[in-house]
Amino acid sequence: MLVDTHTHLYLQQFDPDRKESVSRSIENGITTLLLPSIDKSHYSLLMKCVKNYPDNCIPMLGIHPTSVKENYLEEIDFIKKEIDQNKYCAIGECGLDYYWDKTYIKEQEIVLRDQIELAIQHKLPLVIHSRKSLQEIFNILTDYKESYIKGVLHCFPGNVPEAKKAIELGFYLGIGGVITYKNATMADVVKNISLDHILLETDAPYLTPAPYRGKRNESAYISIIAEKVAEIKEISFEEVEKATTLNACKLFNLSL
Repeated sequence: MLVDTHTHLYLQQFDPDRKESVSRSIENGITTLLLPSIDKSHYSLLMKCVKNYPDNCIPMLGIHPTSVKENYLEEIDFIKKEIDQNKYCAIGECGLDYYWDKTYIKEQEIVLRDQIELAIQHKLPLVIHSRKSLQEIFNILTDYKESYIKGVLHCFPGNVPEAKKAIELGFYLGIGGVITYKNATMADVVKNISLDHILLETDAPYLTPAPYRGKRNESAYISIIAEKVAEIKEISFEEVEKATTLNACKLFNLSL
């Protein structure tokens, strides 16, 4: 059994064959799919997925940094009101993104801090997006270190020293399809970091692993990522399966 700890199954890329995609995941032993939130405009689609696949899909609640615009206060208000309405496995996907647009950097930090405080209040883990902003993320998380926050740095972008820093702050490393790309620096991180600190994720429909790169990603490909991790660490697929599933259960309070 494997867990996809990060898939956007509710996005339109899955509209033609969402049911079949879930079936392929189950056939490949990936029966639990964790769905990160983007913003309130996508919320109904996310929850429809959860309703349609209640045995497989578990929702998160959050505001993606690229969704932080002029209406950021409305977005914050929405998740603060919604948090008590349903059961969520995490606060996320939240974070900072300095790659696409730096217009709302100040607002991104405000929204991230609000979500960290929400996670502390509700004793939920954080799922953090850190594109071109890892050091800034570390600086913010350090401010909350005494609050014993926990979570995962989704699609971990850093090197080995940065991975150790993330672990020191209470975070797992999210490893996805990038690990299968030629000359991926992530291979060095996986080689030098214990399995005890690794989670598997697809970020579907994005970041498709080789040999399907260029096509839409889906949760069934988690097994490809697990195989690559096993190859890099020179251990069995079963060891990767057991450890990463246990990690997911611990962090997200899953009963599998």
